[in-house]
Parts: sequence; structure tokens; C-alpha cells
Amino acid sequence: MTPAHGRIIDAWMQHPTSRLRSEPMFESLRRWVPSTGLAGADSVSLAATIEAMDAAGVRLGLICAWWGPRGPLIDNDEVAAFVREYPDRLIGVASVDLTPPMGAVRELRRAAVELDIPFCLQVGHTGPLAPSEPGRPIPYLDHVALEFPDLRIVGGHIGFPWTAEMILLATKYPNVYIDTSAYKVRRYPRDLVDYLRGHGRRKVLFGSNSPAWPAKDCLEDFESLGLDEAAATMFLYENAAHVFKIGHG
Repeated sequence: MTPAHGRIIDAWMQHPTSRLRSEPMFESLRRWVPSTGLAGADSVSLAATIEAMDAAGVRLGLICAWWGPRGPLIDNDEVAAFVREYPDRLIGVASVDLTPPMGAVRELRRAAVELDIPFCLQVGHTGPLAPSEPGRPIPYLDHVALEFPDLRIVGGHIGFPWTAEMILLATKYPNVYIDTSAYKVRRYPRDLVDYLRGHGRRKVLFGSNSPAWPAKDCLEDFESLGLDEAAATMFLYENAAHVFKIGHG
């Protein structure tokens, strides 16, 4: 059990629709993790997702829409419905189609900057069957951070195998953060653990990437990180509360 059990904020999670669970590009993840929540064609009850949060001591989940190569796997209206059903446990994160890039940039300017909401993206290699190069933090995310200095940016999935690049960007830019989604504690790279313990304690957010990696599994062996109490609470909920402007409650 973590020192913040019952207060944790999960910065990256999904509720699996039948479209998400049957998506062909996740075949690679199904091979790696046979028990993944991305296996099967049936939808999962929203109550089951909340139960999984309870089991991990997660108080709030940033629950994400997902626009895949062939259209929305979880659309924004579905996410809005999830939040309406559990408004005290879920906060919706919208997704847009990046296929027309200029349209996506215009939407980013309109929605994220003007509405003062964070921009969340995957960094590092892609587990699904899709190219990894666009997930490299330098030069791609470096350019975005320069062009949008007032935009809070959260790079999910720690940037591996370019975690050092992601740490450099989080150090360089006051508006850039890292979340640990899709990685269990025991798989955090050594440089990320050192960053968490030291000057990066305010720049890293806990994320699970549930259902592929449930929060409870991601937090196993949490004590092995060797975080002091202040660093642990920042990582598990305070940093997310700051970035997403969530009341601590």
C-alpha cells in the first residue's frame, strides 16, 4: 500500500470500449501481456473500472478519449458520459484527429491554450503496431514546447527509450511534465527514478494506462523507489492536481 493510498490521481487511463478491445493495432500488446484489458471484443462495465481504481487507492482518474488511425476508439461523447456517471471519480480528457495536422494545431490553439487546459501526448516508442519515431521528444516535442510556452504539456509513457531526452525537456521548460503511464514501478529507468528523487520531484505524475496496465499492478513495489514522503505525495497526486488544476479535496 502506498503512503497516499486513497488520494492517488491517475493521470492516464481509459475505460475500454469494445472498439478499443478489438483494435488490430494492439495485437503486439496482447502478445506481450496476455492478461491485458485490451483483449476481447466485449465492452467492460464502467463499475469494473471504478472497482479497479478502488483496488489501487486511486481517488481520481483522468479518463481519456482515444482517436486511432481508423477513427475514434473511445470518442469524446463516450468519455463525457463516463464522467456524468461518476463525476466525483473521473475527469474527462478529450482527443482529436491528428490526420489533418493544421486542423489539429488550430484546435490546440483554440481549446488548450485559450481554455487553459493541458495537452497530453504519448512520448517514446509505441507498443501498438504503429511507427515510433513521432514519439521521440527531441526534436518533435521540443518544437511544440517552444511554440506554445503557455501550454502545459504532459508527456505520457516516460519517453522510453528516449527517457533522458524527456527529462531534459521537463528540466528545460517549466510547462513540460512527464507521466509514468504504461510502466510498472520496477520498470522505471534509473535516470527517471533519480529525477523523481531529486530536482524532478515536481515534474513527474503517476499514470497507469489502465486497462492495459491496471493502476494496482503499476504501483507494486512502490517502496523500492526510495522516495521521501514529500516526493511520494507530489508524484502520486499533488503534481497532477497542480497540472490539471484539480482541488485536493
